[in-house]
Amino acid sequence: MNLELITLAGVKINEPVYEVMIPAIDGDIAVFPNHEPLVTLAKTGVISVRRLKSDSEAQLEHYAITGGIVEISGDNVRVLVDEAEHGSDIVVTESQLALERAQKMRDEAKDQIELEKAHQLVDRHAVRLKVADLHRRRRH
Repeated sequence: MNLELITLAGVKINEPVYEVMIPAIDGDIAVFPNHEPLVTLAKTGVISVRRLKSDSEAQLEHYAITGGIVEISGDNVRVLVDEAEHGSDIVVTESQLALERAQKMRDEAKDQIELEKAHQLVDRHAVRLKVADLHRRRRH
């Protein structure tokens, strides 16, 4: 099946894969060839990609994504998100500092709008750090 991972900045992936694990709004889903047609919302989380059926868990590629839309039809999976970062693109020290700023922002929020924004940032940076850690483990 073909995976298209598309961000506001352009196409991240457009190639054949065996399996894609997507953080959907109603729970994580694993998509294999000949999956039932589906349109759903993706939530901020980790997309994991198994390129070949024989790839082990250690060979999975991981991307930190923000929420978006998932469309599965035939042998095509299209994921449209604002951002998607591969583990190799994430600078851990910058993400850790951004997470700490977001946590401080959350703790000091004066209203519901500030609190919601802070929670989104905390989630985003926590996912980025998780993907960076998965990438680090994969290399070793």
